[in-house]
Amino acid sequence: MPRYKKARLILEDGYELEGYSFGSETAVAGEIVFNTAMTGYPESLTDPSYKGQILVLTYPSIGNYGVPGNESENGLLKNFESDNIHVNALIISDYSEKHNHWNASKSLGRWLKEENVPALFGIDTRMLTKIIREKGSMLAKIVFDHDIKFEDPNLINLVDLVAVKEKVVYGNGNKKVLLIDCGVKSNIIRYLLRFNCTVIRVPWNYDYSKEEYDGLFISNGPGNPEMCITTIENLKLSIAEDKPIFGICLGHQLLALASGAKTYKLKFGHRSHNQPVLEKGTNKAWLTSQNHGYAVDEKSIQPGWEEYFTNLNDGSNEGLKHSVKDIFSTQFHPEASSGPTDTAFLFEEFISMIDG
Repeated sequence: MPRYKKARLILEDGYELEGYSFGSETAVAGEIVFNTAMTGYPESLTDPSYKGQILVLTYPSIGNYGVPGNESENGLLKNFESDNIHVNALIISDYSEKHNHWNASKSLGRWLKEENVPALFGIDTRMLTKIIREKGSMLAKIVFDHDIKFEDPNLINLVDLVAVKEKVVYGNGNKKVLLIDCGVKSNIIRYLLRFNCTVIRVPWNYDYSKEEYDGLFISNGPGNPEMCITTIENLKLSIAEDKPIFGICLGHQLLALASGAKTYKLKFGHRSHNQPVLEKGTNKAWLTSQNHGYAVDEKSIQPGWEEYFTNLNDGSNEGLKHSVKDIFSTQFHPEASSGPTDTAFLFEEFISMIDG
């Protein structure tokens, strides 16, 4: 393959793999993680929760349906979860040079080069995933001609890198939802707009005490939740009030920390489309879309709060709800994009709380 430049993927334990570049020929470092989804790479690559990470896709063939166009709707790109790619790099097994899809506007390789994101194929992703499962998520780097240092993104406040810097308003509905942006996926905003909401999107460290709103929403986002100290302190005040609150992913962890619970880093995280969760107190199991590296310690849940959902694979906490107030959160993504929308009814639950 002479027209593809060779590059090395180096893990922090010293293990090396050689692959071929089909993205930007730029050396990069980050935390290496894997996602087991079969489809949805445009959505995953633009998910702000992947900021600082080198993403390994376990599905063997990637790129066959190309990349959709940049059409906008309600001030958001219609086919993506944010305005740009957030992963530090992409690792796959086999790259489909020829794409074929009615909605495709360009190839995956061209998109990655335009966004200056490195990507390698020809890597044994099955073996690589096995290594990550056994040793846990670890630091890694992609090297071309010159070596670079490893960098740990978990030491950085990644939320501050992906959240908006000033207030943005979407829609003109009769219900005002204040959205704390920690790296929100666009599909969350799309869902809220379907329910006749005005969505007021504010930065993660914004003082919203003087804002008028009917319900509070805490978004997903990347990195260690303990770094969002301002958000946690603001949420402590919000919990004391009587307005409905809904948190997703990082938002779930931040709400838990504000309530007095603790969080911890998972060995290799949950990143897939069909993670089964059990709704506590029922026999209902739901298939969920997930992308997180931290979780709430279920043993640290405080009085007045209870588990809402539990992961059926490893027993980790997947949701909280207040025993009295209209406050709840989920570790998984009810809005999916991509993935199953089995739990999208939780948006209706939040809206019904607002409607009273």
